[in-house]
Amino acid sequence: MLDTKTMSMIGNRVIRTEDPDFLTVGGMYVADVGPSDALHITFVRSLMAHAKILAIDTAEAMDMPGVVGIFTASDLALEAKPPGLPMLNQEMLRTWLASDRVRFVGELVAAVVTKTREQGVDAAEVVFVDYEPLDAVVDIRESIKDDLLLFPDASTNIAWHVPSPDEQDMFAECEVTVDLAMRNPRMSVAPMEPRSAVSHWAADENGQVRLTQWSCTQFPHRTRDDMAAGMGVDATDVHVITPDVGGGFGGKNGLYPEDMVTAAVARAVDRPVRWTETRSESMLGLAHARSLYYELTIGGDRDGRVKAYRIKMIQDGGAYPNIGCLLPMFTRIMALGVYDIEKFDFESTSVVTNTSPTGAYRGAGRPEATTPLERMMDAFAMEIEMDPAAVRRINFIPPDAFPMTTQTGADMDSGEYAKAMDAVIEAADYVGLRAEQARRRTDPSAKLLGLGWSTYVEITNPMSAPEFGSIEIKTDGSAVVLTGSSSHGQGHHTAFAQLAADITGIPFDKIVVRHGDTDEVPRGGGTGGSRSLQVGGTAVYEASEMVVDQARKAAADLLEANPADIVLNIETGGFAVTGSPSISKTWSEVAGHLEATTGDVLKAETDFQPTGATFPFGAHLSVVEIDRDTGEVSVLRHISCDDAGTIINPLIFDGQVHGGVASGIAHTLMEEFVYDDDGNPLTSNFMDYAFMSAAEFPSFERTALETPTDRNPLGAKGIGEAGTIGAGPAVHNAVVDALSHLGIRHIEMPTTPQRVWNA
Repeated sequence: MLDTKTMSMIGNRVIRTEDPDFLTVGGMYVADVGPSDALHITFVRSLMAHAKILAIDTAEAMDMPGVVGIFTASDLALEAKPPGLPMLNQEMLRTWLASDRVRFVGELVAAVVTKTREQGVDAAEVVFVDYEPLDAVVDIRESIKDDLLLFPDASTNIAWHVPSPDEQDMFAECEVTVDLAMRNPRMSVAPMEPRSAVSHWAADENGQVRLTQWSCTQFPHRTRDDMAAGMGVDATDVHVITPDVGGGFGGKNGLYPEDMVTAAVARAVDRPVRWTETRSESMLGLAHARSLYYELTIGGDRDGRVKAYRIKMIQDGGAYPNIGCLLPMFTRIMALGVYDIEKFDFESTSVVTNTSPTGAYRGAGRPEATTPLERMMDAFAMEIEMDPAAVRRINFIPPDAFPMTTQTGADMDSGEYAKAMDAVIEAADYVGLRAEQARRRTDPSAKLLGLGWSTYVEITNPMSAPEFGSIEIKTDGSAVVLTGSSSHGQGHHTAFAQLAADITGIPFDKIVVRHGDTDEVPRGGGTGGSRSLQVGGTAVYEASEMVVDQARKAAADLLEANPADIVLNIETGGFAVTGSPSISKTWSEVAGHLEATTGDVLKAETDFQPTGATFPFGAHLSVVEIDRDTGEVSVLRHISCDDAGTIINPLIFDGQVHGGVASGIAHTLMEEFVYDDDGNPLTSNFMDYAFMSAAEFPSFERTALETPTDRNPLGAKGIGEAGTIGAGPAVHNAVVDALSHLGIRHIEMPTTPQRVWNA
């Protein structure tokens, strides 16, 4: 286990080294790189939610200035393929370009290739698609009835189903039961950088034709392998380069049809080709998230003990089933959260609708579990007239129960749930807030005050996937760290350099961290599921220890001593014989000696395999104010205690929590992607899709707690998604709490001023 007491930089608020460039000269994104002579792709997208394609007329567009070619599914000989995840309904086929019918507004129909981007916009507008309109299904509760089928050959709209044992008597011994039906609205991932791709097929020095793909992705190596499979070539024939990525949040965790078509078109025209989407295209083509409907029941006794919980949910998969349809498996694993509940029942059904396909977004299945559970804990507390904090405390899993495996299969490492709540209660002055709430309720001129709790646990690196890391010491004494993880805002360069510096003693500013090039970094798992530090950081940590051992041997040769007697002084970065510190050799000297005598470079690499997933947890209290006349909700304070094990850099940790909290609050208060009944998007740009800026948030308050895990040497758990999971339900509960004295028991998300005012 990492001994932070002996480390010089671990636990310090080291300023992120990535930020100065981003804040001054800016980053280098996919749209900024690649061959300068690349052609441009503009996609013709469906304007209809559901229709048969009768014909595609490209004649007029082909005569437009600058047009090199126009490609449809038949031109590229594209085949309809089943979902890549075998557990999904394999009869729901898709081609990268729509061939026989379209199933959502924004679906790709044709690719227009031009010399300039502007020419592509003009030419795409005169590609005429002859449609036969079909009725659309948008509501998932209607889709599940199978009255209108998106895929007639599949004979159903159900893409995946998790059945329930349906124990009818599970609430028989409960004094109190509460039922609630609620929605979790659809949202857009909306990263700052929209998607982009550049494809170039060219012969290497051996004459082998390879594809170089510049991609804005969270998973460079997965992109390489999937691109190779899609193009019908070996993975060694694909080189993926991922420059700066301006936000991912789960939406950039896999390939999209646009990526594959760009590569296929580049091969067809034998020229490099690039594509960059507009914001409106991104809002329609990038995976949407959440979009669920729940039917919930909770039961227990009037002393606050919860005995049974049932969740039945419908997951919206959008027009084509993908990872979004499988997220209920994570929802089930985490469905009981931090609570010791004896009886549990779960059922989920994932269906297709005439909307943009859904995928992963910050938390990916875990917020979908915490949102209904935390609402039901409040609903239960309200029914038995007990403070919601007290109800939670009664039902917490005690710390001495860990490690444990829950009845949902969560193999949990550690937890101090009551301690996290106590820290928030103290920091917030909870008793004082309740008193102020009571005072305001008697003053008709005062805004209403609401207090909302959420206590959560999540699973990070849920598949227990490994990660690659290496470190090479240069003859000038600097170091290059390679990681299979991939940064898109998380602070990898700073945190990983901190780890390497503390093991090797090499100055922090002499360590370079690189990632995102599959020719340079041989393998990697990428970034997602809050896995980077716990596996990517550990790989760098272990590789650094290994390179120190190698250096001891080279230093021993230089100092004419036994390697076992060589020690590294972390403070000076010098190797010396035990008991003789005055004679030492620097990293530069050791690396130079090894290269001169053996021709080898001083380098170590490893693939860290964790022993299991980790389970960060926390408690959030949100304090909101509601205007009685307008229904406007303002967040006055948000206090959280998020425990993710050992903290390597508190500054980065705070930033991850703050970003997550902001995301959770925004989704609860205003974010919702809306379609009309015919499947037309009503929120396809930033003028219509509401999200919050820094001006609408208070300064978030965070209290520290570190409960290390034993599943990696760092003791670290994930933190990137925790804030989102905890914050959303806390704000939701606070809004309802502010109005509870009026008899209001629930308000649907997002809790917009209109919904609150109507309530």
